[in-house]
Amino acid sequence: MTRRLIRAAVLTAGAAATAVGGYAGLVGGALPVDIGLGRRVRRLGPRTVDIRAPRELVFEVIAQPYLGRATRATREKVRVLERGADMVLAAHTTPLHGGRFTAVTVETVRFTRPRRVDFRLVRGPVPYVVETFTLTERETGTRLVYQGEMGTDLWAVGAWWGAVVARRWEQTVAASLTTLGVEAERRAGPP
Repeated sequence: MTRRLIRAAVLTAGAAATAVGGYAGLVGGALPVDIGLGRRVRRLGPRTVDIRAPRELVFEVIAQPYLGRATRATREKVRVLERGADMVLAAHTTPLHGGRFTAVTVETVRFTRPRRVDFRLVRGPVPYVVETFTLTERETGTRLVYQGEMGTDLWAVGAWWGAVVARRWEQTVAASLTTLGVEAERRAGPP
């Protein structure tokens, strides 16, 4: 009886370690599941934010961590791996579960001044993400529209994982857009 209990405990511990390791590998981007079978694509956004600042200034605030000198706060979240004239390869980190896990994505970021910023996932918790920030001038400032799509593999299991990831992904984008709007309006000064 004791051997059975020990064996069951060892198997349970092994299964738990595999599950935790698999989760950490998925969210950390070290264990991407990109097999192209049962691909499901879902929309991200759209999310619209009106910012009381000129379009060129909003564009500069978006581009600064990638093309300019990053602040200490953005250096903790964004690390530029390779830089070109209008595109960068950047690693983005997002703490999860109170900092116990860190999600890492590597994305290309392409800049079309001052109208658009495009993101394409290279490595992350899902195999496919494309996103766009579109900036249009308005009388009161700038309208920023965020939209994109996310794809996962493995049919229903992938769709479930995509829903889990998309929820956190869109929360992170929403927080970034809020911070971006506040900073652009601060730099623009009083209306």
